[in-house]
Amino acid sequence: MGTSEEKEKRRPKGDGGLFKRAGCRFWYAQYVQDGKKVRVSTRETSKMAALGALRRLMGDAERGLAPLPQARKLRYADLRQGLLDDYRKKENRSLTTDANGDETIHALYALDEFFGYGPKNPGPRVSEIKAKTSSDFIRKRQEQKVGNAIINRSLACLRRMLRIACYDNELIQKVPKVHFLKEPAARKGFVEIPKFNELLALLPTHLKPLILFLYYCGVRGGEAKQIEWPQVDLDRRLIRLEEEQTKGDEARYAPLPSELVMLLRAIEPKTGKVFDDTNLRVEWQKACAACGEGTRTLMQPKDENGYPWYRYEGLSIHDLRRSAVRNLVTIAGVPEKTAMRISGHKTRAVFDRYHIVSTGDITDAMSKLELAAAGIGAKQVQKALPAKSRNSVSRRK
Repeated sequence: MGTSEEKEKRRPKGDGGLFKRAGCRFWYAQYVQDGKKVRVSTRETSKMAALGALRRLMGDAERGLAPLPQARKLRYADLRQGLLDDYRKKENRSLTTDANGDETIHALYALDEFFGYGPKNPGPRVSEIKAKTSSDFIRKRQEQKVGNAIINRSLACLRRMLRIACYDNELIQKVPKVHFLKEPAARKGFVEIPKFNELLALLPTHLKPLILFLYYCGVRGGEAKQIEWPQVDLDRRLIRLEEEQTKGDEARYAPLPSELVMLLRAIEPKTGKVFDDTNLRVEWQKACAACGEGTRTLMQPKDENGYPWYRYEGLSIHDLRRSAVRNLVTIAGVPEKTAMRISGHKTRAVFDRYHIVSTGDITDAMSKLELAAAGIGAKQVQKALPAKSRNSVSRRK
């Protein structure tokens, strides 16, 4: 037994303690959580700093925030697998298969690189992922000249996998703060009908049916590329999109313009996919550059083994969806509910973002108001005149 002096130096029971393991430079903290003894490295070499870490751990334990014992063994690979399992369970379409046949999510590539994940490296411990981690990730991606929106997609994956580990699987007790960047405003691109006709004429023949369909119906490109011939009714000028093909998991019909019906009738044989998207991106960029709706800049490779490539800026294929919504509502006067049904928008908030109003639309609106006001004013003047005068005005007309 120790002396009374040694007993006085010992920390009171329940206050936890510090100790060192042979050959290790870090202090370890020991405390009780949920009736179980917990031992964890403080990652501190100074005893005073380790004592501060012990107090924080014990405070977190009292509030139910301290790391669970099993969390000490968790790695980034475990979080990543939890996210993939969740996507698979929910049949999320963002889940894809890479060249090696492994399931992945596009936004994970940057996270995998940042955390050093690979077949022989499970990545850092989850306990090492802090609020500062997302800030470090942002700084690294910005150094690589990556846009805010793309960075945020990866950060959203990181936050989601942490939340799954915390709330769904109960492997960790708190989710570190994940910082996000401010994203640029939503695109406002659209193309007027005369300019679209000019653009369409510059495209290869095999792409014209697809581009016409996207421009007039506002269907998403991914939905259009899945359509097969049994879904097409040329006599009724309709295409039925099945629920498994749509983003909103809801079947709907898309009406066809007469020009598109004519092109589809000429296609033989009518088997397999309806729309051909071969070399779509490159041909689209060339056509947009030729008609003044975009620019292509030749970029030289950074290393000797690379290849020259073109940087494109301008009208995007997705801008056809905005154009369709604007044309249906503003030009054709189609009720917004009907336009939403054609384009597949389920929420009014998103639909409003696609319903672009140009300065020309605003000017036309005032002209229509003035004409209406003039007509109402003339009717009021006639009503105010005596009957004899009204008849005289009518005869003069």
